[in-house]
Amino acid sequence: MIEVKKDYVGGEEASRECPNCHSKRIWKDGLRTTNNGPVQRSICRRCGYRFSSSTVLSVNRQNSHSRQVCVTLHGAKNLAAATETKTVAGDLNQQDIKGKILEFAFHLKKQGIAQGTIASYVSCLNSLITEGADLFKPDSILQALALNESWNNTTKHTKVVVYQRFADFVGLRWEKPKYKSQRKLPFIPTEQEIDQLIASTPKKTSTILQTLKETGCRIGEACAVRWVDLNEKTMTLTINNPEKNSNPRICRISPKLLAMLNALPHVSDRIFHKTTGKTAQLCLSRARKKAALKLQNPRLNMITHHTLRHWKGTMTYHETHDLVHVQQLLGHKKIDSTLFYVNLESAVFQTENDNFHVQTAKTPEEITKLLEVGFEYVCQKDERLYFRKRK
Repeated sequence: MIEVKKDYVGGEEASRECPNCHSKRIWKDGLRTTNNGPVQRSICRRCGYRFSSSTVLSVNRQNSHSRQVCVTLHGAKNLAAATETKTVAGDLNQQDIKGKILEFAFHLKKQGIAQGTIASYVSCLNSLITEGADLFKPDSILQALALNESWNNTTKHTKVVVYQRFADFVGLRWEKPKYKSQRKLPFIPTEQEIDQLIASTPKKTSTILQTLKETGCRIGEACAVRWVDLNEKTMTLTINNPEKNSNPRICRISPKLLAMLNALPHVSDRIFHKTTGKTAQLCLSRARKKAALKLQNPRLNMITHHTLRHWKGTMTYHETHDLVHVQQLLGHKKIDSTLFYVNLESAVFQTENDNFHVQTAKTPEEITKLLEVGFEYVCQKDERLYFRKRK
C-alpha cells in the first residue's frame, strides 16, 4: 500500500477542483453569510486560491452591477479596467470607491469625530454597497433604500444622514428622501432579572454589569474608568471619559460594587484592563445565552449594556420624579434628552394603581418636608400647595 503524504491540515476536504490551477487539493474553508443564505467557501492548498461555491450573490435583488465572488490578483487588475463606473466625478472603479471611503473616514478624523462614530459611518456606507448601490450614483442609493424592506424608517433615516455627509465630501448633489426617525420605547427588565444575569456571568462581566446598573454610564465610559477614578473613602466612581458629548459626573456606588472592583487584578491603570465595548458585548452575548437557557427565561437575551442605562434612568426618575437629578446622573447636557424617561417611566409603571396620598402645605418648611419624603407638586389653590404620592 502506498501512503500518500499530505502537507496540509485543518478544514474538511471538498470534492471540487481549483478554478485557478485545477488542483484537487481543495478544502472547505467555512461559510460566508449572504442575504440568500450561507455560501460555502473553499481554499486550494496548492496555490492558496480562495473561492466560493456559488458565483451568484443575489438572485432576488434588482441590480445592474456586475459582481464577482473571487479573483486572483492578476485577474483583479485586468477586471478593474473593464468595470469602471462612469460618474460625475469621472471614471471610478471599485478600488476608487473604497479609497474614497477611506479618504472620507480620514476627513472625519481630522474634523475631530470619535473613532466609534467613524466606524459606524464606514459600516453604513458599506451596507449600501452590499445592497447594490453605487455611492457615486444617488439614484441607486434611492433605489436601494426603497427596495430594502428589512430596514425600518429609523435605519433608513440614519443611512440618508450618513450618505448626505459623504455626498457633501465628494461634491455630489441629490434629493434626500423623507424618512423620519421613530424612537421606540426600549426594553426594561426587572431588577430581579438583572441580578440573575449578573450572578450568572463571569467575574469581569458581572462587575461591568453591576457598574452599569449602579451608575447608568455607557459601556465605553465604563471600560475607560481608571483606578484613580475610584474613591473608596467616599464610595464614588468618577466618569471622566464621557461619550456622546455628555458631561463628566461622580456616581455613588454600593459596598457590593466596591468589593467587586477591588477583586479585579490591578494589571494596568484601567480597572477593566484592555476590555473594549466590542469585547464586552461578545462576552455578554455568550453569558446571557447560557443564563437564559439555565433559568428558562428568554427575556435575559434582550438585556444589553445600554439596557441598564435605560433601567437606571427610569428607576431613578420613578423614585425621585426629579428631572434635574436624572439629568446629572446620566450626564445629559440638554434636559430634552432626559424627558424621554418621563414617558418611559409612565409606560413601565402604568400597571400600578392610581391611588395617592394627598397632602397640603403652605410654609416653606412644610413644602420641604413633603418633597423630602417623595411627594410631588400638583397644583395651588386658596394659597395652599397640594402634593401627592402613590400609595
